Amino acid sequence: MTDTTVESDATPRRGALRLQTIGPVLALIALIILGASLNSNFLGYANVTNVLARSAFIGIIAIGMTFVITGGGIDLSVGSMAAFVAGVMIMTMNALIPVLGIGVPLVAAGMAVALLTGLAAGLLNGVLIAKVGIEAFIVTLGAMGVYRSLTTWLADGGTLSLNFDARSFYRPVYYDGLLGVPWPIIVFAVVAIVGEIAMRKTAYGRHCAALGANEQVARYSAVRVDAVRMSTYVLLGGLVGLATIMYVPRLGSASGSTGTLWELEAIAAVIIGGTVLKGGFGRVWGTVIGVLILSLIDNILNLASIVSPYLNGTIQGVIVILAVVLQRQGKSAD
Repeated sequence: MTDTTVESDATPRRGALRLQTIGPVLALIALIILGASLNSNFLGYANVTNVLARSAFIGIIAIGMTFVITGGGIDLSVGSMAAFVAGVMIMTMNALIPVLGIGVPLVAAGMAVALLTGLAAGLLNGVLIAKVGIEAFIVTLGAMGVYRSLTTWLADGGTLSLNFDARSFYRPVYYDGLLGVPWPIIVFAVVAIVGEIAMRKTAYGRHCAALGANEQVARYSAVRVDAVRMSTYVLLGGLVGLATIMYVPRLGSASGSTGTLWELEAIAAVIIGGTVLKGGFGRVWGTVIGVLILSLIDNILNLASIVSPYLNGTIQGVIVILAVVLQRQGKSAD
C-alpha cells in the first residue's frame, strides 16, 4: 500500500485554510473574555474544571467523528449509541455484583463491556456502509432510532440505575484525577494528542483524507477504501464506548434520553474546528477548539442568564450552518 495525498475541491485552499485556522481560535478567545467580563467566577478553578470535564464526553466522541467526516462519512447515531452502551454497561455491572462483588474487577468488567459494545455498534455501522453500500446518512439515522428505542425498552420506559455501592466505588473515575486534573480531562487530552498525531503523521490519516477527497483516485492509489471507511466507524464506536465509561460514574444511570443531541454537538465541534463537511480535510486540534467553544457558550448561558439554556440546541444548530457557509465562502473566494 502506498501513501497518498489527494487534492480536490473539498480540500481548503490558502484563503479558506487561514479563515478556518484563525476563526475558531479568535472565537474561543472572545468567548473567554466575554465570560470573564460577565461573571467573576468564570475563570475560577471549579468552573474551568467543571466545563472541561463535562465537555470531555463530547470531545472524545467528536475526535472519532473527525475521522468519519474526513473520510467523507457522517454518523447521526452516536448520542443514542452512547445511551445504549451506558444501559448495557449498567445492566452488566448490576448482574455481575453477586459474582465479582464491589471492586476493581466489577468496574473493569463494565469498562470492557462498554468498549466492546461500542466497537460492535461501530462495526455494524461500518459494515452496512462500506460493505453493503448503504448511504451513511440512512444507516446512522436508522441506528439512532434503533439504539434509542432499545435503551428505552431495556429501561422499561424508565431509568437504568447502577447499584448504589457500585456507583460509589466507580465515582472517582469521573470526580477524581491526577494533580487536581479530573480523569475525563486527562483522557480527553490523551485521545486528542493521539488523534492529532494519527491524522497528521500517519498513513491512516492520509488515507482517510484521500478517501474523503476522491474515492476513485484513492482506489487507484492503492488505498483500501472499504477497510478505511469501515475502520473510521469502528474507531468512532470505540470512542463512544470510552466516553460512556467516563460518563456513567457521573450520574450512575441511563435512560432513553441519555445522550440527546450529542450527535449535533459532535458534528458541530468538528465543523467549527475546520474539518470540511464533504470530507477530504480534517483537523483534530480544531475539533478540540470547537468542543471548547460549544462548552463555553453553554457555560456562559448558564452563568449569565443572557439567553435561556434551553435554546442551546438552537444556537448550536445555527453555528453549524454558519460554519458551513463560511467554508463555502472561503472556497468560492479562492
